[in-house]
Amino acid sequence: MIASQIRRARLEDVLGAIGHENVQGEEQQKLDVIANEILLACLGSRSGVAIVASEEGEEPMILRTETDGAKRYCVLFDPLDGSSNLDVAGGVGTIFSILRYEPGGAPEQSVLQPGARQVGAGYILYGSSTVFVSTTGSGVQMFVLDPAVGAFLRVEENLRIPASGKIYSANEGNRAAFPQGYRDYLDWAQSHGYSGRYVGAMVADVHRTLLKGGVFLYPPTEKAPAGKLRLLYEANPMAMLVEQAGGRAETGEGRILDVQPETLHQRIPVVLGSADEVARVLEHL
Repeated sequence: MIASQIRRARLEDVLGAIGHENVQGEEQQKLDVIANEILLACLGSRSGVAIVASEEGEEPMILRTETDGAKRYCVLFDPLDGSSNLDVAGGVGTIFSILRYEPGGAPEQSVLQPGARQVGAGYILYGSSTVFVSTTGSGVQMFVLDPAVGAFLRVEENLRIPASGKIYSANEGNRAAFPQGYRDYLDWAQSHGYSGRYVGAMVADVHRTLLKGGVFLYPPTEKAPAGKLRLLYEANPMAMLVEQAGGRAETGEGRILDVQPETLHQRIPVVLGSADEVARVLEHL
């Protein structure tokens, strides 16, 4: 449904900003709201889902808390990552994280679990094709939507990220505001023949990194000293995928999946990708 809306966005005049800000103070795009509503409606009908939490919402939404001996889950998601790319027909995506629901506590506490406790994670990239990449802790699988039959077909099983790759992905417009170690790394990479690739949508940049190798960086800056990417909605699910594919995912001070979340919309620095390339970044830090 989201892929179809994106393909017809300009025809149906649902591009651009809606005129409101989300809980993070960021201007919402029309399709942010549409994608969010589609996901809430879909997940709300699933008996196994106890709580949903969206990057666009202020608080988690409690759907059902009774257990009846059945397993229940919390699903956290960024409904439309990189939505500002839509105006220029750029790649965008949906990112999701799945945690086991633990009854008895406050709803927010149920979703404030370290990424290492995720039972599943994945993303959907809406690009030249609609690609669905997921893990449940036993490797990474990749599917592509065949619109002719309305189904996702598996095209890659146990996807592995290359151990190295001479590509870095970072918003170099913020370079002057990066900590010195990141600037030193970029100097080193450019002097060793690395190429820069940056789409401006985490899904698209991480997808390329998974397939081609390299490293994706979103360092802290003077303006965002804690980092910009959200721990629960972006960093944790992508870190699980990258590690399951044989890569590394770090904050610059430790493993992303070991961070204990303190707030629902906590932000964090991100360094993830090929194991050798992440190690080179950390050497400079």
